[in-house]
Amino acid sequence: MKSFMARKEDVSPAWHVIDADGQILGRLATRIAMVLMGKDKPTYTPHVDTGGSVIVVNAEKIRITGKKANTKSYQRYSGYPGGQKQISYQEMLSSKPEQVVRLAVKRMLPKNTLGNRMLKKLRVYTGPEHTHSAQQPVKMEL
Repeated sequence: MKSFMARKEDVSPAWHVIDADGQILGRLATRIAMVLMGKDKPTYTPHVDTGGSVIVVNAEKIRITGKKANTKSYQRYSGYPGGQKQISYQEMLSSKPEQVVRLAVKRMLPKNTLGNRMLKKLRVYTGPEHTHSAQQPVKMEL
């Protein structure tokens, strides 16, 4: 029996809308990463981008469990001495809530050029509105 290997020409990507209102960040990011990689389809192939595009709305209403709201922080480093910056979860959620969701999903995708292409198919919006109605996205329940 031959194994099925998808090709780039055979992929028909779909658009999905996910409402993040009241969702737990890690569980939501896991589900989004699976859809972006295409692991929710039987035609998944590791070296081909078989996933669809995901639109996340209401990113400011995401929640996390336990004491992470007080202890979680995000770090970035410029490469220069003394160039390490830290920002707490509360500050990040109040200033850039879409970045919280984007970083959680990014860290669950492959760390290569294919993962970068998958991340470009993620659109995150703070409010309940999005601008992708022409793509006819399907509402996805978690």
